[in-house]
Amino acid sequence: MAPKDPAHRFVAGMAKRHDRLLRRFLSARLRVAVADVPDLIQEVFLRMLRVPNPESIRTPEAYLFTVAKSVLHQYRAQSSSEPETIDVMDVLAELEEDHSVGPEGQLDAEQRLRELQHLLDELPRKAYATLVLNRVMGLPLEQVGERLGISRSMAKKYLARALLHCRRHDLEIR
Repeated sequence: MAPKDPAHRFVAGMAKRHDRLLRRFLSARLRVAVADVPDLIQEVFLRMLRVPNPESIRTPEAYLFTVAKSVLHQYRAQSSSEPETIDVMDVLAELEEDHSVGPEGQLDAEQRLRELQHLLDELPRKAYATLVLNRVMGLPLEQVGERLGISRSMAKKYLARALLHCRRHDLEIR
């Protein structure tokens, strides 16, 4: 039975085309709680159904994975009673997955990301993770500290160290 509503047809088509890729995306990031993946996939598509005009989305796949990241973030925040360990390479991999820009923009972004990666590789691991979590992912220092298993004041010191390192190399991180 085919959905009658255009929004339902759109989301059903997205689910059909991207279910396996979305399943792999979520499974790779959950590792331990793989049994929760079907529920998370359902939540992703339910949120897609809430979009007033989903046909007007210019890059539906990029939007789908943005929603998936949001669902995953909310799931982790709700289900974690202990600090989550962060693999900084996973964070950077997520940044590289944005396909919403054209080929030239993608090449430029990849070049800038390589330059940034080289500069950030010089930082101590926790300073690097603090910078990425705070400035790239937008987490407040309290949450950064929780996720890294350090105090807020230590997260602040790591962030200051990372920002100073970037400024010394004429790179402004916002």
